[in-house]
Amino acid sequence: MKISRSFGRCLLLLLVFLVQKGYVAAKSFTGTYGINYGRLADNIPSPNEVVRLLKAAKIKNVRIYDADHSVLDAFSGSGLDLVIGVNNGLVKDMSNSADHALDWVRDNVQAYFPETHIVGIAVGNEVLGGGDMDLQAALYGAVKNIYNATQKLQLDGVVQITTAHSQAVFASSYPPSSCVFTENVSQNMKKLLDLFSQMGSPFCLNAYPFLAYMGSPDEIDINYALFNPTDGIYDEKTNLHYDNMLDAQIDAAYAALEDAGFNKMEVIVTETGWASHGDANEGAATFENAKTYNYNLRKRLAKRKGTPRRPKSMLKAYIFALFNENSKTGATSERNFGLYKPDGTIAYDIGFPALQSSSSISSLLSIKELGAQGWHWSYISVLSACASTLFLFLRS
Repeated sequence: MKISRSFGRCLLLLLVFLVQKGYVAAKSFTGTYGINYGRLADNIPSPNEVVRLLKAAKIKNVRIYDADHSVLDAFSGSGLDLVIGVNNGLVKDMSNSADHALDWVRDNVQAYFPETHIVGIAVGNEVLGGGDMDLQAALYGAVKNIYNATQKLQLDGVVQITTAHSQAVFASSYPPSSCVFTENVSQNMKKLLDLFSQMGSPFCLNAYPFLAYMGSPDEIDINYALFNPTDGIYDEKTNLHYDNMLDAQIDAAYAALEDAGFNKMEVIVTETGWASHGDANEGAATFENAKTYNYNLRKRLAKRKGTPRRPKSMLKAYIFALFNENSKTGATSERNFGLYKPDGTIAYDIGFPALQSSSSISSLLSIKELGAQGWHWSYISVLSACASTLFLFLRS
């Protein structure tokens, strides 16, 4: 199937016009399902093999926790949407120096764009609610300087700036309607939310029913945490029923945002998953529970529906994680969240293929595959990348 060069050029010009006029907004997430590609391991496949694996699994949305150039090179021309990270160790420097922030964006985003489709920059991870108060204070300045750098480099219309929060930023999350931000993060959080509201960025939440259940196994029905059939909970204040814990955790975040005055901000889950193995005191970290959670989560996301509090806002989530990571520290569970084993075989079957050798994978989709996926998706991805280039050229 081919599109003539002149027709393609017309589509590119139309898309650029719509972006410039504000009719089309930059988006950092396609569909509902994404993956965290953590690399704290010495035995996982190469970035090039990971790209083949992700494309075979049809997982388009990918997050990494840094801006490793070997990964950026591997993702070049892949059509995958990549969110890169400014790790916590760089946050204070980014906050203190606008020039360093500009250099970072130039070296790690502009230099690779649009061949590597970088759609977002995550500044820090779970900074607010952590123990480093100086780091918490620096987060706002780092986000602002990174955002200003994207503006100077004319990337702000195509690269979204975010930061991910743990549930430690909440004073309480049960029932969901009672949730508010803790006093010790509220001041920094309010400044940050004001900035994100101006930028049009979502609130990013790392939500783990696994951790919640592990903390209160006698009080929480494990079926509620695993998306299995259960009576669930009822929130009397909102008259809403929850049949799974993840929806309740997300709606708790919405309640906190509303309490802080940000009623229209979207919540995106940037991490969620379940460990398949753990220490002796981590009884819920089992193969069967991990398979159940991730299988049911995939079905939940495939429904493309919202939460009880936000039924019209389609839930989007990045799963943690692509691989088991043997170099992570802490409890055994920390090293066993992967959907895949280090050799590229599946940890458990939830419908994804194993990594195949490069000789067994065709580089071109068949006409049948294009028909099944919808030819417009492939071309829109290509056109979006090309339009981004033309967009930057016209603005320069």
